[in-house]
Amino acid sequence: MKGNFAAIALVVIGAVALGVNLDLFELDLVALIRKWWPLALIALGIGLFLTPDDGKHR
Repeated sequence: MKGNFAAIALVVIGAVALGVNLDLFELDLVALIRKWWPLALIALGIGLFLTPDDGKHR
C-alpha cells in the first residue's frame, strides 16, 4: 500500500504541474498551502494511527 500511495501521489502531482504549465488552470500554491496546511497534520496523524506496529511489545 505504501508504494501505491507514492505512485499515485507522483502521478497526481505531475498531472497538476502539467496542467499549470499548459495553462489549463491557474493554481496559487502558496495560497493553497496557507489555507490547507492543517490537513497535512491530520493526514500524518491518521497515517501513523493506521500503520501497524511490528508486533514487538516490551
